[in-house]
Amino acid sequence: MISNPATLGARIKAAHSLTAMDPVTTHRLTNRNQAEVLAFLSERPLHTAVMFGLISDNGIESNLNRGCFYGWRGSNGRLEGVALIGHLILMEVRSDAALGEFARLAQGLERCHMILGEQDVIARFWELYREGGQPRRHVGRELLWELTDSPRLADTCDGLRRATLDDLSLIVPIHAALAMAESGVNPLDQDRHGFEMRCRRRILQGRTWVLAAGGQLIFKADVVSESPSVSYLEGVHVHPEKRGRGYGSCCIAEMSRDLLQRSGSITLLVNEQRHAAQRFFRKLGFIWRATYDTMFLQERNYL
Repeated sequence: MISNPATLGARIKAAHSLTAMDPVTTHRLTNRNQAEVLAFLSERPLHTAVMFGLISDNGIESNLNRGCFYGWRGSNGRLEGVALIGHLILMEVRSDAALGEFARLAQGLERCHMILGEQDVIARFWELYREGGQPRRHVGRELLWELTDSPRLADTCDGLRRATLDDLSLIVPIHAALAMAESGVNPLDQDRHGFEMRCRRRILQGRTWVLAAGGQLIFKADVVSESPSVSYLEGVHVHPEKRGRGYGSCCIAEMSRDLLQRSGSITLLVNEQRHAAQRFFRKLGFIWRATYDTMFLQERNYL
């Protein structure tokens, strides 16, 4: 897997002759661009929470991003597109020209895992990317939900807390199972050390919340990123034997009271086929805001 940004940048450059491109138009971003990039992403915080969070946590130049950030500028020199290109492809674009450049850059990858974005953007991106890009392995459709006010529930959730490293052995297999259910690939088989490291880091950041009893996780949720505008959640899980008893509702309500003191809203993605989960979040006050597509890619096979 390509995880070193320097290596990734070299592969893309070799594949697409970036030296022949106008450096003012398309360029690899550095930490010197951080304030400008965050300001650009802040124009649509609901849709850029993951990229914003990665940059806020790690900086633009970091192996922890598992890829490189690129910018595309219009004739006035202002950013019209920002993309993370690596293990995951994410993008925020204001023009079709930016989308086309990012598609060509991404075609230089060999082991990209996933492309994620708003449905219409991903459809246009795929038309530009598919010839010369990695084959599509699986496509999922996700609904983006947003909560702006904490649910008013009478029940409290005694025992909900931020996870500690003592919880790691309980968290890792559950989080891996959630990832496998979406992608069809077990991350523990692909990169056990890296996956466990990322779970550990999130715990140390204070962003994994758990409710546990008797050596069993009843509830788990991860705060992927936090900003003054948006807190983005993933990995929400309630133990199958505990569902329908109010644990999920009271835990999400308590988390939201904490997060909404620092963020304007809370967002998450729910697979469109998970109707029970959609009803659950709607009942808590989440509102559907957008439809996203998730494309899982197949690695290139070389003879």
